[in-house]
Amino acid sequence: MSSMTPERLREFTAQLQKYKTGKASLERRVVSAENWWKLRNRFEERRGGLGDDGGYRSESGWLHNVIVSKHADAMEAYPEPLILPREPGDREQARLLSAILPCVLEQNRFEKTYDAAMWQKLKTGTACYRVVWDPDKCGGLGDIAIERVDLLNLFWEPGVDDIQKSRYFFCTHLEDEESLCERYPQLRGRLRSSPFMATRFVYDDTVSLEGKVTVIEVYYKKRGVLHYCRYVGDTALYATEEARDAEGVVPYGTEERDVEDAVPYSGEKGLYAHGKYPFVFDPLFPVEGSPCGYGFVDLCANVQTAIDLMRTAFVKNTLVGATPRYFQRIDGSVNEEEFTDLSRALVHVSGNLGEDSLRQIGFAGLPGVYVSVLESAIRELRETSGNTETANGTMNVGVTAASAIAALQEASGKGSRDATRASYLAFAEIVELCIELIRQFYSLPRQFRITGSFGGADFVTLDNRALLPRALPGLEALSQPSFDIRVSAQKRNAYSRLSQNELAMELYRMGLFEPGHEQQALGLLDMMEFDGREQLMLRLSAGLGLREKLRELTAYKALAVALARRYRPDLAAGLLGGESPASGLPAADEAAPPAENAGAPDPVVSARAAASTAGIPE
Repeated sequence: MSSMTPERLREFTAQLQKYKTGKASLERRVVSAENWWKLRNRFEERRGGLGDDGGYRSESGWLHNVIVSKHADAMEAYPEPLILPREPGDREQARLLSAILPCVLEQNRFEKTYDAAMWQKLKTGTACYRVVWDPDKCGGLGDIAIERVDLLNLFWEPGVDDIQKSRYFFCTHLEDEESLCERYPQLRGRLRSSPFMATRFVYDDTVSLEGKVTVIEVYYKKRGVLHYCRYVGDTALYATEEARDAEGVVPYGTEERDVEDAVPYSGEKGLYAHGKYPFVFDPLFPVEGSPCGYGFVDLCANVQTAIDLMRTAFVKNTLVGATPRYFQRIDGSVNEEEFTDLSRALVHVSGNLGEDSLRQIGFAGLPGVYVSVLESAIRELRETSGNTETANGTMNVGVTAASAIAALQEASGKGSRDATRASYLAFAEIVELCIELIRQFYSLPRQFRITGSFGGADFVTLDNRALLPRALPGLEALSQPSFDIRVSAQKRNAYSRLSQNELAMELYRMGLFEPGHEQQALGLLDMMEFDGREQLMLRLSAGLGLREKLRELTAYKALAVALARRYRPDLAAGLLGGESPASGLPAADEAAPPAENAGAPDPVVSARAAASTAGIPE
């Protein structure tokens, strides 16, 4: 008997309605933020009770510029994963995953997804990703799918700050009724008006809902196992508790496959082995009791409204001052049409023209203090958002030193670095979910093209055999390989690359790479911080170990020669081979002295490099 009865599906829908009611405030805020982003300030100000006289209303882009600037900082720090093993035996698999996961992200065009998610995060306060297994990719072989999800279509238990704690998690979307009936013939004649409709944005285009139905996806956990059901109205399209598939699992968005010899699904494996809801939230400014945060629109909309109102008043005052107006008596003798027609040289009057027949209306311009108030509001918005003049490359009068400018710009980039670090945490969760999907579904080998050691293309093969649980020696328990995920900025602009090159040349001029100076170089590098430091220290350590081994071999050779000269002089010449015992190995004190510093790096170049990475976490 089917467990997904119409009564149970209606229970799901009732729970969904409760969740939607609980996030009504968030949905209003998200829709309002999108209106502000599209410079629909007047619409939101009317909703705030400010009224609208139907005339001119300023809609300046200060808040828009804040979001654009922060988005640029986020994209400059586009993330890249580095997988680190927790056990020595997993080093090779960690190296493969570090090389292959960027390929998986690239195949999903994750940079485009990340770009859209950052806009979403800055505007509404939260970016959301979904990481799932798509069985239709790669010609039916299946692969990982990563996509951005609209917050208005997601629903979770109100009051939880982590979606993994929610009893249910819902995701809804609209689909064409006819297309849905073609895929699922059992729906014909059973589709009625949907009992649930998600909140929508105010689109510029006229979007018709005719012929559309709401498809509901519900994720829930049962005895620690993640289950999934996809349904329309009171008709289930797919449910993991009832699935029958030879592979054991049919991922989201697919109907049950007809397999004649399918093994009955036990219902205990669930949708994904990792047991987590496949969604990742990335809040900007977090709030208690919610997995979502608030964004720059919520932070700065009030000041932006004040700026717009003052600018509106300034423009209207300017128009009044530039267009003289007059009082005219009702029984006045001035021809009104001729008076208002500036192309006429003569204006006719009837009778005598008295002083009170026409009088100009007085005008008083706004004092300069109002301009100061406007500038103060603009400064408040920029300081509150962190989008200061320094962050945009504009310096106050008196600051001319390149190092001082770079220091100011780095200080102004603290907010961007903090937001980027939070995005890196969400990115690490995405990578972790990808690794778990590889562990579960990569049963067949996959080919990937990666970048080789010297920039060439290498082809590697990956499957999940090395990731599956394995028995512990002497124990009945199973253990599976685990990894740590380190995230860093992938892209480096021209200034940061130039800074790295300058640092490398400076270390070379200091003589750190001279033979015999490895110990001093390692001591210096241990106190420094820059990209590639660990690799350089590893190479120096390897060189130091090789030099110590050569010194030991040289000492043993000298000892052998001394013994041969004393006891077997005929063998001494053969051991020496016509060379001195220390041939080719100058002592440390005989090594070439380090070259003198050819000059410090250009301070302007260094300052530019520091400023260009002000918004990128170290």
